[in-house]
Amino acid sequence: MHDSDLIVRQKIEDMIGYGYIALRNYPKSERYGLAVDTKESMYKLLELTVRANKRYHKKTTLQDLDIELEFLRFLTRLAMELGFLPFKQYEVWNRSLSEIGRLIGGWIKSQKEK
Repeated sequence: MHDSDLIVRQKIEDMIGYGYIALRNYPKSERYGLAVDTKESMYKLLELTVRANKRYHKKTTLQDLDIELEFLRFLTRLAMELGFLPFKQYEVWNRSLSEIGRLIGGWIKSQKEK
């Protein structure tokens, strides 16, 4: 396990913790809709990080990780646009997702160089 892999995982775990706080703002009507989809996406991000870390050939798993991150960005933006997520929380969450995106991008780049 490389240090960069551990950093990505830790950042995702931190983001999930923040996400749970932000999801409390969603209306009851969305607790089984958008909130569930968002939680599942956060967990999928973490799962794909673990998978990529354990695999010898990481390329497709890292691509899946990048795709899942983009989907989670969409879900958070949608929640903000629908008024479920205050803009300030969206900003903090999005900053975290952008940082994770840069780390994943670096991870992908390092794999291409191998």
